Amino acid sequence: MTVNIKNKEDIKKMRIAGKLASQVLDYISNFVAPNITTEELDKLCHEYMVNVQETIPAPLNYAPPGHTPFPKSICTSVNNQICHGIPGEKILKKGDIVNIDITVIKDGYHGDTSRMFFVGAPSIQAKRLCEITYESMWLGIKQVKPGNFLGDIGFTIQNHAEKNGFSVVREFCGHGIGKVFHEDPQILHYGSPGKGLKLEAGMIFTIEPMINAGKKDIKILPDGWTVVTKDRSLSAQWEHTILVTEKSYEVMTLSAGTPSPF
Repeated sequence: MTVNIKNKEDIKKMRIAGKLASQVLDYISNFVAPNITTEELDKLCHEYMVNVQETIPAPLNYAPPGHTPFPKSICTSVNNQICHGIPGEKILKKGDIVNIDITVIKDGYHGDTSRMFFVGAPSIQAKRLCEITYESMWLGIKQVKPGNFLGDIGFTIQNHAEKNGFSVVREFCGHGIGKVFHEDPQILHYGSPGKGLKLEAGMIFTIEPMINAGKKDIKILPDGWTVVTKDRSLSAQWEHTILVTEKSYEVMTLSAGTPSPF
């Protein structure tokens, strides 16, 4: 495993990219409402990124080995969709929950973040799932400091989710990020304290727990991208990009509309 330690110039540009990604979520939040399609949300985000921010939507035509190119500019994962949902003709309705995942490229650097949105009033279970997932992400973030281990992050997230009756997806995880969309290290959202890679200043990675209301098992749809819960239970995800600083951490994906830390 080769972990790319970022220098001051990298960090400066990652702050810009991270803020821009978060600002896309600020912008699109005004449009998440009943009767809009996920395709329309994608078009709005694409136009905002390309024409207003002059950024590149990283997901568009992204094709890791073994995958067909991703056909849209954002990911929209609704209800039992865990991640990588492809925007399309699906019409959002009252009670839906949706994760919108944004990654922009600015001056060659990636900013990556996602949020959960309620379409109208959510069910009690949906609201609680989104809240516990948000808390799990932040508890994981608070484990980030030089000398701690990746296992400290994963254990903290897993412990909070499971003690509240939810399960943690194993097959997908956070990742290092910079000039490359996905790089080492992998950030598992489960694990054991004191295990795994030791954190050091200059590392930048995402923390993005995917938490299911039911069992942890997943299924990938025939499109090759959309990941759903095998038992069709609800799933939630939140994501920030994090810098390990000399003494602690810095969240790089903050903007005016970012929800307050837990």
